[in-house]
Amino acid sequence: MDDLQSEKEQIEEMRAWWAEYGRYVIAGVVIAVGLLFGYNQYERSKLAAEVEASVLYESLAEHVAAGELEDAETVAAELATDYANTSYAPQSKLAMAKLYMDKNRDQDAADVLRELIAMRGNRELRNIGRVRLARILLYQDKPQEVIDMLADLQDNAFGGMYAEALGDAYAALGRVEEAGDAYRTALADTTQTVNRGLVQMKLADLPDAASTEPEVAPPDDAVVEPDAEPISSDEAGETE
Repeated sequence: MDDLQSEKEQIEEMRAWWAEYGRYVIAGVVIAVGLLFGYNQYERSKLAAEVEASVLYESLAEHVAAGELEDAETVAAELATDYANTSYAPQSKLAMAKLYMDKNRDQDAADVLRELIAMRGNRELRNIGRVRLARILLYQDKPQEVIDMLADLQDNAFGGMYAEALGDAYAALGRVEEAGDAYRTALADTTQTVNRGLVQMKLADLPDAASTEPEVAPPDDAVVEPDAEPISSDEAGETE
């Protein structure tokens, strides 16, 4: 009887617990199922977007290779608007920058690379964009903008390329010592991302820092001896 009574009590306790908490359990199961369904839907939608964006990017690459600027701009705009969250949107910026440079539209190339750098995520592509933008700015004779963009950045994978670009910028401004330091930093890079032979040539071609120092003007209070007056012929005769 005691065992039977104990089982009855347990059943009653379970019934009471279910009556009080059963709706929460059901709600939790429904929410979990809904979240799982929603996540699966999101993943399928994300995958579908990537596939569609990849098709568009292939079309863009074909237009870039053929030099078809207007068609390329149309596809790139669609990628930027409808597929901004895919990996192909930032890649399209790099492709368009190349095409603009091929068309001698360096400012358009710089603008599209700035758009890439401003994007969220895609750190590696953004770093590539900075390196290419630095080259364009140097081409546009804007070395100070290169320094402003790269001087405070630290990136192990792209540190060598950043340092080389900084060396070029400092050299263009005649800041020889800083250029040398930057080139040596690039040569110390172990990731093999820079052309070491080219960087060594740039370092060797730097002028001697001493020869680039400006001449120091004499202080304002310096005593300047007057030029000696020429000796007249009469005075010369008297001294003979």
